[in-house]
This record gives sequence, C-alpha cells and structure tokens, in this order.
Amino acid sequence: MKPMESFSLNCAKSFIGKNVNLHLKDGAVIVNVQLIRINKGEGKNCLIEYSSSGLHRATRIPLRHVAWAELLNLSLFQSA
Repeated sequence: MKPMESFSLNCAKSFIGKNVNLHLKDGAVIVNVQLIRINKGEGKNCLIEYSSSGLHRATRIPLRHVAWAELLNLSLFQSA
C-alpha cells in the first residue's frame, strides 16, 4: 500500500467514523483509532479529533502534523 502524497482536509473527511492508523510527519504512528470529527479553526489550524478503541474520551491533533492515514480492516482482527 502506497501512502498518500499529502493528507488534506478532504482526505481527513473521508476517514470520519473509520478506524485508522495515523502516521505523523515526525515518524510516529498513532495505532488503531477512530476519527470522530474535524474541528475547523482559522486558516490551516484544523484539528482532527480521534478516540482509541474502548475509550470515550477524545484527543485532538493538528491536521498539519499528520502525514497520512492507513485504513484498518477490523474484520481481520475479529477472525484472529
């Protein structure tokens, strides 16, 4: 799977409600989170709100820190 060229607001919107791995520009990976919503700020200050599986508390990260998102297929986790 080839990563996206850039992670934009439109790309982020397509992942709302889905489980993903978020790959950050600094090389870190936020594993198996569900994107909840996008909080639009002024200019390029959009925040992505996500929640870990089983937790109801949401966390926010600036959109500009995300390099790409990898969609997870949860049916593979359930069969294992």
